[in-house]
Amino acid sequence: MHHPRPAPRATDPRATAPRAAGALVESPLQLLCTVEAHAAGYGGTETHVHVRDDVPALGDALSAVRALTLPEGLTFDLAGRRSALTAREPVWLVGDAFSGLFQATAPLRRPERMVLVDDGLATLELCRLLVRRDPLVRIGRPARAPRRRLGAVAAGRLRSLASDGRVTIFTALPLTPDLTAGLRAQGFDVRPNRFGWLTAQPADVAMPEPTIVVGSGMPADGLIDQHRYVDWIRSLAKEGALRYLPHRRQTPELLAALASIDGVVVDAPGAPVEIRLRGLRPGQRVLSLPSTSTILLTTIISPLGVPVTALDVPADWWTARASADHRAHLTSVVELARQARAAVENASETDSPEANE
Repeated sequence: MHHPRPAPRATDPRATAPRAAGALVESPLQLLCTVEAHAAGYGGTETHVHVRDDVPALGDALSAVRALTLPEGLTFDLAGRRSALTAREPVWLVGDAFSGLFQATAPLRRPERMVLVDDGLATLELCRLLVRRDPLVRIGRPARAPRRRLGAVAAGRLRSLASDGRVTIFTALPLTPDLTAGLRAQGFDVRPNRFGWLTAQPADVAMPEPTIVVGSGMPADGLIDQHRYVDWIRSLAKEGALRYLPHRRQTPELLAALASIDGVVVDAPGAPVEIRLRGLRPGQRVLSLPSTSTILLTTIISPLGVPVTALDVPADWWTARASADHRAHLTSVVELARQARAAVENASETDSPEANE
């Protein structure tokens, strides 16, 4: 009778960090989380970051990261796809396991260790698909048979490595106990990202507006009605001055409409919001429609006394492009942000003098 092999016992990968590691970075958030993973010891003694050279927002993000005090052992290149495809470092840090670039490369790799870092809500969907043993195909995007086969091969490679205890998921997202248990049952090593490196950096210059809105990519993606989105910003501006931080996919037309509203300052594109908002102070607030930034900012700036709120999307904002599954996936962020806020509050209570008496 065949008995399934038990998942290997998790060991701390930092105890045997190799000399060389490589990272494939395709978005600003992936860049930030890759730096955090290296700083936390999940890369190598030397970690070389291959930054895609065809993603405009990545240049600004890389400049902002380099302006901070980087942990030792990090190097970056903007050599693009060919550099990433030909790299052969023994540890590989990856942010987007749905990426065609990663999935085309995954079958060719058998690294000593793989580290998956956050890439927004896609990380949650990745974890769910891995637990269900489904192909790695993005939610809300129809995939033809060849792409589904590629996603199945990539998923199989990750599960194969995990069964040998060779995959770490380094995430700031509050995974449910069932999801965490399902991942660990397959051998995935789940580790928390608490942004220890970033929170130790000096704060940025404070923004003066009392309300900061982190822009959503949903209008540009056609998931919600753009006019209702603009009306929402207009209603917030009537309450007081407001600074709007654009999403990297937002259109010039949308930004022009927002900039025409009295009381709204539309920020220039630049560093990831997780870096830019560290200078906020009590008396200010951060608002957003459901996005991973809401969860991450809760971890980073809520301890400073700055509330971060993820707002539900009103039902009449959704367009026909937003499937029921897609809506549920995005709406789940509101609950995740609440969980992140509760975790921060619990940590504050545990660290307080009263708690130690």
